[in-house]
Amino acid sequence: MYEIIRPAQASFRPDGTPYSAAYDDVYHTADGALGQAAHVFLGGNQLPRRWRRRRGFTVLETGFGIGLNFLACWAAWRADPQRCDRLHFVSVEKHPFVVEDLVRLHARFPEFADLSAALRGHWPPALPGIHRLHLDDGRVTLSLLFGDVATALARLVCAADALFLDGFSPARNPEMWSPRVCHLLASLCADDATLATWSVAASVRDGLSRAGFALQRTAGFAAKREMLVGRLERQRRADGDIATVDVPTSAIVVGAGLAGSAIAERLASRGCRVELIDQAPAPGLGASGNLAGVLRPLPSLDDNRLARLTRAGTLYGLRHLAALSDRETPPRWGGCGVLHLGRDVEHERRQRELVLQQLPPADYLRFVDRDEATSLAGWPVAAGGWWFPRAGWVMPPSLCIANVAAGRDGVRARFGRHLARLARNGNDWLAVDRHGDTIATAQIVVLANGVGLRELPEANALPLRSARGQVTHLPALAGAAPGVVVCGFGYVSPPIDGIRSVGASFHVEDPEPALRAGDQQDNLGRLDFMLPGYSEGLGPLPLQGRVGFRPASPDRLPMVGALPLAEATGGSTSVAAGDRNPGLFAVSGFGARGLVWSALVAELLASRLCGEPLPLERDIVDALDPARFLARPARLRRSKRT
Repeated sequence: MYEIIRPAQASFRPDGTPYSAAYDDVYHTADGALGQAAHVFLGGNQLPRRWRRRRGFTVLETGFGIGLNFLACWAAWRADPQRCDRLHFVSVEKHPFVVEDLVRLHARFPEFADLSAALRGHWPPALPGIHRLHLDDGRVTLSLLFGDVATALARLVCAADALFLDGFSPARNPEMWSPRVCHLLASLCADDATLATWSVAASVRDGLSRAGFALQRTAGFAAKREMLVGRLERQRRADGDIATVDVPTSAIVVGAGLAGSAIAERLASRGCRVELIDQAPAPGLGASGNLAGVLRPLPSLDDNRLARLTRAGTLYGLRHLAALSDRETPPRWGGCGVLHLGRDVEHERRQRELVLQQLPPADYLRFVDRDEATSLAGWPVAAGGWWFPRAGWVMPPSLCIANVAAGRDGVRARFGRHLARLARNGNDWLAVDRHGDTIATAQIVVLANGVGLRELPEANALPLRSARGQVTHLPALAGAAPGVVVCGFGYVSPPIDGIRSVGASFHVEDPEPALRAGDQQDNLGRLDFMLPGYSEGLGPLPLQGRVGFRPASPDRLPMVGALPLAEATGGSTSVAAGDRNPGLFAVSGFGARGLVWSALVAELLASRLCGEPLPLERDIVDALDPARFLARPARLRRSKRT
């Protein structure tokens, strides 16, 4: 079920303290917000001492508010010469402010001007889910969970070292301090995690104590006589959770397309040495070699996993593109907007109904009628539909090149080398070519080589399909309509270097590599369906375009995670860690959504490998597990018996 995120309304008490009329409470004490952040939350968790000389440190906060605790924590981390390598700050907020209100709220704290400006520059739209922001050249990661606190925490995968329990008072917002929330927080803690909060209410103390925290009252801030600190008493189970991983220092990534280049860049950003292998002479020449692809979400009324994943992937992908655009080797892309037209009257009605029910921010998605759709497309259309103002087109090979370049010295490219087989040498993996020569050696291997993954026996358990896609190239003048991406049964791009891409066909297990006239006619039919009569003025067209073979999964979701052994389940409904190939992972099954998913799932796998908070909810992570196809038959057998 979709959760509508209603932004907070900025208001102030006479003394200038930010105030919530909805909860009849202030966002911070009138005695000094920064003093409270330093005394209660940093001091109460013994920071910065506890993060010193560590590889990473994770803070989990309830109640982001105007972000002062985060800004204070970030500033303290920056000022500490012995700080941890990476700071992760995870925070839940049911009613986030819009960025325009944050400008007003942060203006009262000029000491944070640079940090708050950077935060606002990455600020996400008010949409449900996890929004991961990379700050301070990636050394500081802020994961914002927009939504109900209990729902958000139940879906979070995290091992927090410190808890900042903030939010409105228990009397004003009891849900934030409920026994369920206290137990969820305990389940998300690493060993010896600490907590701090300004509240000493009996209900809060009781809930935290029952959840396993040893508590102590200590001197409060300013006029508040006492505050609460605590430490988790129980020990975390070593059950393969992210807190117990051995962080890899070296990796082999096979495939330099969207999936492989993305995971190579994400691992390199964490200090992992990556050997990137591809049989082509450069990145992005296989299935990721199209001239243009579309980056946009796919909403649904029930907000199913596919909808949530495409929303999160689009938002993260746009931030990733923006970050790469500031580097020396930027990708080619355009945030021109994407117009997704209704296929018929009923589909158009459902599109309108979704926008009315979910009330997304207008700068993310709005419904446009036929007249406005015609204006946006620059061509008469038959129906209205969805307009995604920030979505657009991307040139996939340029993104692959930008990813590899962003990895800097951490990525060593091995182009023109074909992986014939994998072998083990003690705890390391060896990538071996057809002549028996070792291409590279590393602790882990990530297979991101598209349909080539099927050639390796270690991947036999995956029901990976090859989907042939043919794109048609049409000559186009710069500035010719449409100047936006238009989607329907297919898509058409704006002119890029004098060429417009129209596509695409999708034929499973069709090995034909050559362009086919029949597929071109199908693509032109899709074009005319979206833009009636468009192809009639083009005259005779040569057979021009590109054919690619994309890896697809049976359930339309990607495969991301440790590879299972083919004989792993033995009738079980789950695949245990011991039934996986040690140190062998896959990133595949993108189908036609490589641009939407590649950056986010690369961040997901890198976070998992490095023991960090995950950027996707637990149920989505489980749904992407490559072992899900092995467990499914047992579930089906069980359902038939009942």
